[in-house]
Amino acid sequence: MGVFFSFALAGAIAQFIDGTLGMGFGVTSSTVLIFLGATPVAASSSVYFATIGTSLSSGIAHWREGNVDKVVLTRLAIPGAIGAFAGATVLTRISTESARGYMSTLLFLLGIVLIIRFGFGMRIVKPVKGRPRGYILSSLGGFAGFVTASGGGGWGPITTPTLLTLTKTHPRFVIGTVSAAEFLVAIAASAGFITAFITNPSNDNKIDLVVVGGLLLGGVLIAPFAAKLSGRLPHAPLGVIVGGLVLLLNGRTILASFGFSGVLVELSYLSFILIFTGVLAYRAWQKEKVEHTPHRPEDFAGPEKDLTE
Repeated sequence: MGVFFSFALAGAIAQFIDGTLGMGFGVTSSTVLIFLGATPVAASSSVYFATIGTSLSSGIAHWREGNVDKVVLTRLAIPGAIGAFAGATVLTRISTESARGYMSTLLFLLGIVLIIRFGFGMRIVKPVKGRPRGYILSSLGGFAGFVTASGGGGWGPITTPTLLTLTKTHPRFVIGTVSAAEFLVAIAASAGFITAFITNPSNDNKIDLVVVGGLLLGGVLIAPFAAKLSGRLPHAPLGVIVGGLVLLLNGRTILASFGFSGVLVELSYLSFILIFTGVLAYRAWQKEKVEHTPHRPEDFAGPEKDLTE
């Protein structure tokens, strides 16, 4: 029972991050599971079975808060579901050891994306007025769906920063739309894992119902509160902290794969990441306090007007 509630706490923390930041449930949960010794397929499949419930709860909460753009939702979710099904199939076809290295590397890269986006505030392209074109949203959704299912996370870290970079819309609309779209992506990823398990009965990467139940309970309970706080908490420092956590836990696996192990190596890496993340988070917090004033509800007429005018 204690193990179950530990995963429930992990699910609550992951969903709080995801619901307020627009990313982090899959990356955070998968990173913790891999760190605890779960196989990549078990980690990713367990996370995405739990995500069906957490994303549904989060999507409904964001919808009620008026944070969802229905047009962008459709253009992201359908290609995302197709990509997620393909990604789940690919992950179950490669060896456990290869999958572990692949997932740790992919999660590490996603951690770098978070650090660059929130720690340094870098935009790759100039934002456009209105919604991005349909083919851009479809390509983004398909790619993010494939990465998230095959890597145990990535839907939010790929789609949210990209949409925040491409558009001038308020973050809460981006976060709400991405969170709602993830429901269909989670269903497709789970269907992909089920199909793989049925067609390959010898696969020993089974779904742990204790993990799924714990993550689901914690995530569903916290989702409504996270949706209410979306866009109201300091995004930059929280994003940096999440990115630093992902780098910390997955970096150890990557270092070990290159033969760098031992107490001295781990302590050196731990100290570097903690100092680096702490400095960046503090700078991001100070910068956000200076550059941004509190948003008022009357400043935004809703996602339709905000994205198109």
